[in-house]
Parts: sequence; structure tokens; C-alpha cells
Amino acid sequence: MAFEGLAERLQSTIKKITGKGKVSEQDVKEMAREVRLALLEADVNYKVVKDLIKRIRERAVGQEVMESLTPGQQVIKVVKEELTELMGGEQSKIAVSDRPPTVIMMVGLQGAGKTTTSGKLANLLRKKHNRSPLLVACDIYRPAAIKQLETLGKQLDMPVFSLGTDTNPVEIAAKALEKAKADHHDYVIIDTAGRLHVDGDLMAELTEMKEKVQPDEIFLVVDAMTGQDAVNVAESFNEQLDITGVILTKLDGDTRGGAALSIKAVTDKPIKFAGMGEKLDQLEAFHPERMASRILGMGDVLSLIEKAQETVNEKQAKELEEKMRTMSFTFDDFLEQMDQVKKMGPLDELISMLPGANKMKGLKNIQVDEKQLSHVEAIIQSMTKQERQDPSIINSSRKKRIAKGSGTTVSQVNRLLKQFNEMKKMMKQMTQVQKGKKKGKGMKFPFPM
Repeated sequence: MAFEGLAERLQSTIKKITGKGKVSEQDVKEMAREVRLALLEADVNYKVVKDLIKRIRERAVGQEVMESLTPGQQVIKVVKEELTELMGGEQSKIAVSDRPPTVIMMVGLQGAGKTTTSGKLANLLRKKHNRSPLLVACDIYRPAAIKQLETLGKQLDMPVFSLGTDTNPVEIAAKALEKAKADHHDYVIIDTAGRLHVDGDLMAELTEMKEKVQPDEIFLVVDAMTGQDAVNVAESFNEQLDITGVILTKLDGDTRGGAALSIKAVTDKPIKFAGMGEKLDQLEAFHPERMASRILGMGDVLSLIEKAQETVNEKQAKELEEKMRTMSFTFDDFLEQMDQVKKMGPLDELISMLPGANKMKGLKNIQVDEKQLSHVEAIIQSMTKQERQDPSIINSSRKKRIAKGSGTTVSQVNRLLKQFNEMKKMMKQMTQVQKGKKKGKGMKFPFPM
């Protein structure tokens, strides 16, 4: 998970101060010291940490905290706001040209994930913004770079423009632009060449391309796991190309998060997107505020809702609600729900978005075993249609057959049936509570009040 180490440190620091009715200057001093150590450990740029801590101390010792009803909570608010500001304040949206197509140049070092990210970005623009992008293969130096982009284009059913390895990249970009205008593409994503380090030849080529195609966006693709080095790369690219934004890749593997927290402050350029996995749909817009909430253990409900909205069909959701109300929820519905949750992404990632998940017993270090889920799936699929509709008919011989068919044991089958019954009971209780509320009765307590 992104920022794991930092999140843990900051959350334990914050816990100490949250409940305090009165916050002294000494308390703030100690917290600031802890936060500083946590950020330096996370490989955040030293100058960035120094400025941030200075602002937190000034605000936390100032009037706005002292006059607050709950000073502890006010201090946390200050830390959250400053972290948000550090990462860019608010979400920076992708440019849209007045005269299409909008041209995006993808630049960066070799191995940062430019080609894959170009495919992910094209997919995101089509899915979420209803655009028609054209991918352009301008990396003529790396063996198989063009082939890689064409393969991605095939997977996504997306057009790819290439003129082989013998044509000048600047020429390829210019021709691609003409092609995009002719075929009415509204975005052109240019996958440029990378090097192992920043050198003069690379920069000269990129500068020439920039002058030729006049891009609306120059995105620097940076590997978040390289930490402080990512910041240095961002600085040198920005100096020479004046980039418009940064895309962080492999953020899901970056437990420290130093790059994400330093880049905006050092380059003054926003982080626009973050790659959170290898799949082609695992690129998401970077929201500083949501990220700060996640780091401080406050959850990220908005992202969770967005993920759910993308995968859940409204009609299905209404049908499910009706089934829960009428108690006709079956194993078939259960399978459907599991499928929808799986589409939303890794479960441990979803859990980390829940507010207070770090405080919930058993959730803090949860390792979701996807194998267990596939066992549950196998058990349900080994049932007959009748058994899935009415589990009460499942006797011991049926259980043996189901266990054999799913490669599990009878006790695993029993466990699932028990859990399913408990879940149905809970649904019944919930619907009864809802009914009670509507009638104005409220909940009946089993004891006199």
C-alpha cells in the first residue's frame, strides 16, 4: 500500500494529541518533531520537511488552535491541510485544447513506465471522459518499444500511429498530428524515448519535438519507488522542458511516499495522475486532499464511492435492495456481489479507504487472501441451481458432493452456509429497523427503559 510506513508513524503521533482537551506549546513541539522524523524517514526532501514543519508549528501554536473547542482535533486539521497543500492543494485536471486535438507529450527516463502509462491514460480518457485518443510511437531507440505500444493498442482496441524505427521522432510526431486531425481524434498521446539518465541528446530531441507539435501538456512519468531520485529527475526535466504535470507510477509499491510528497514542492508542478497497479485500468486522478486523508487514517470515502459507481449497475443495485427487503437474497446474488467487489480492485486497497480502518480490531494489518474468495466461489459454483436458490435443502450427502466438486472440505462448506444464514438474519434485522423508523416506532429494546 502507498505511504504505509509514513501513515503508521503519523497516525500513532496524531493519536497522542487527538483526545487532548488542551494542547500546550510543548505538545505541538513534540508532535512536530515526530512528524518531521516520520517525513524524513519516508524520504521526503529535507528542505520540504523543514518548511512544512515550520508552517505546522506556526499554525498549531497560533490563535486558530487555542480558541478551538477541541484543540487536539484542530491540530490534526492543520496537519491535514498542510499535507494537502504540500501535494498540490486541489486536483489538477487534464488540459483540453480549444482547437482539437489536445497534444500530450509523455517524457521520462527509461523504465519509469512511459509506454504502459500512455496506454493507461488513453484508456482513462476514453472511459471517463468519452474521448477518442490516438497513441503515437516515437521511441525509435528502445528495442520493441513500438511493438509494446502496438500490443497495448490492440488490447485496448485503440489506434496506434507509427512509422517504424528509421524515421526521425520529431517527424513522426508531426505526421501523427496531421493524421489525428484527419481522423477526428481529440487527443494525441506521444510516447517519447527515454534514457537511463538525463543527457543532452535526449533533451535536444524532446525540445525540438516540443517546438514542432506545441503540446498542451508535457507529462513527466516518474517511478515513485525511486524516492528522492524521482524528485531530482523531475527537477532537471522541468528546468529544460517546463513540464506541465507529473504522473507517478508504481505508487502502490511505494511504502514510503517521499516522491509524492516532495515533487510538487520542488518543481511547483502538480501530480496529475497516479499508477496504482499493473492493469490497464489502474491509473487514477491524483487528489491531494483524499491522499492526505488516507495518510492520516481518515479514509477516502469519495474514491471508494467513485470506484463503486464505476462497477455497480444501478438497475442491479435496485434489484438487490428489493431482494434484501423481501428476504429473497440467494447464493446467486452473493456471487454477483463478489464479482462486483473484485472489479473495484484489491480488497486490502479498498479497506484502506475506509475511515478509521486502522483503528478497527483485526482490520489494521489485514491481509486479504484472494484464495479464500476463490474457495467461496468454487463452493457456490459446485451447488445446483436449486441449492443456490434454497440452501436449506443441503443435507450431509449434498455437502459431501459440493466439497468434492469444489476441491474443499465439508467443514468449509458448513462454514459458508453458516455465514450466509447469519448474513441473511442481519439483513432481516436491518430491514426491520428501517421499517420501524419509517413508522416512527424506532427500535424495540429487549429491556425496559
